[in-house]
Amino acid sequence: MAFFFSKKSQPPVEIRGLRWSLAGDWYYLLLRAPWWGAVLAIAAMFLFVNLLFAFGYMATGGVHGARPDSLLDLFFFSVQTMGTIGYGSMYPVGLGAHILSTFQALVGILVIAVSTGVVFAKFSVMRPRARFANVAVITPYDGVPTLMFRIGTERASPIIDVTMRLVMTRTEHTKEGVSMYRAYDLKLERDHAPVLSRAWMILHRITAESPLYGSSPASFVKDEIEFMVTLNGADETSGQTLHARKTYHDHEVRWGARYADMLSERPDGVFVVDMACFDQIIATEPRPSFPYPVSSTPA
Repeated sequence: MAFFFSKKSQPPVEIRGLRWSLAGDWYYLLLRAPWWGAVLAIAAMFLFVNLLFAFGYMATGGVHGARPDSLLDLFFFSVQTMGTIGYGSMYPVGLGAHILSTFQALVGILVIAVSTGVVFAKFSVMRPRARFANVAVITPYDGVPTLMFRIGTERASPIIDVTMRLVMTRTEHTKEGVSMYRAYDLKLERDHAPVLSRAWMILHRITAESPLYGSSPASFVKDEIEFMVTLNGADETSGQTLHARKTYHDHEVRWGARYADMLSERPDGVFVVDMACFDQIIATEPRPSFPYPVSSTPA
């Protein structure tokens, strides 16, 4: 199975020989982590740093008001120092303790600054909340077999100036017998939308110029076909750039089916967009030019 495009549902891929450093990726990991994970990481860092300083104060032994050899008291004194609370019941005594508390005050400023930056960055990063249909479909459209993808958005504000791309990869063999995954940019009927408010259909006509010309459900499985749909646009309210992508494997393409209609009109003339139909597909009748019933789709 080809793993050209990253997808959570695909089997894990072992990567060897890559030099990776947690010190260089921690900020990226915190931005990608869920809120509970980021808050937990910040809290763990705060507690760990204060625990280190508690051991430091125990080594200096110069904290007035702390019980002898009480790591817990020294830990709470460290928290008060880093948080600039200063209740007054405990305070440093001696040159070593004063130097350590001064250094901790500097470290506290850095910890708070970094934590504030991470929290602000997570608040400021907008989620695209783009929605992609569960499966892609291939069905005749104006007499031409057409690959279709339904995309939409769940945001309250629409996405403007939307650009869409469709890339296909498949397994190919060179004349020298080398297997490789080759990528193709597939031409879309329309690759730009001025506004994306709820749903949009991406169409690729499978004509003689298409790399998919002559394909079948069996050839999709044999060639390990993968599609990646990308979406780029800007949020109308904030103006921030939004990105989204979705990968479809060969078993996620339904031949001989189309997407169910989402748009209907009420008797009073009001149009209704039913998002409950977003992922629904309807089988189409096989034709001589397209003899694929929906049941022929690979499982």
